[in-house]
Amino acid sequence: SFKLGETIFNESDPADSMYAVVEGSVDIRLNGSVIEQIAPGGVFGEMGLIDSQPRSAQAVAGTDCSLAVISEKRFLRLVEMMPQFALQMMRVITQRLRRHGPH
Repeated sequence: SFKLGETIFNESDPADSMYAVVEGSVDIRLNGSVIEQIAPGGVFGEMGLIDSQPRSAQAVAGTDCSLAVISEKRFLRLVEMMPQFALQMMRVITQRLRRHGPH
């Protein structure tokens, strides 16, 4: 759980997990500007988890929120058990790249 305005991660932080928003919302910021708001059911932090690169943006609680943390091990298990999960993650990444370009 995070309170409004609380930082979840900063740009350049190491990435070892991704997150799913259970309640509330999360703002994804780049250079101090909100580039995306993640609503309940949405995910973020997936690119760093997949390519093991540092975080490309900052994530801040847009409201009081509850998040589910998905570690690399859990991510791989979800992909193995539910191939549709992998396809959904590819769609999320593709949509973000189309909207914002690679950061």
